[in-house]
Amino acid sequence: MIPNKINVAGIDYSVHFVDFIEIDGNRNYQGSCSYQESEISVLNNLSKNRKEQVFVHELVHAIFNEAGFDAQDEDMVNRLGIVLYQVLKDNKLSFEKS
Repeated sequence: MIPNKINVAGIDYSVHFVDFIEIDGNRNYQGSCSYQESEISVLNNLSKNRKEQVFVHELVHAIFNEAGFDAQDEDMVNRLGIVLYQVLKDNKLSFEKS
């Protein structure tokens, strides 16, 4: 389940499902991460699994940003996001607060 809010290094990122994502006039995106707004957006019309995978991809962007990586290699974020999604999903990882 994708949360409505996620904390990354002390910064609360809100998570939104939207009908389109436009970046520099291009609408060919499935997700986005705004560091200034502390927001992660995911396309609403994706399948459940694709939404989760895109969310993890955008979460990796947020993690790298909060860790101080201003320049991010999109290929590395793609690869890490796909593998991280698979590990979290297949191992049903959850670290709930007690």
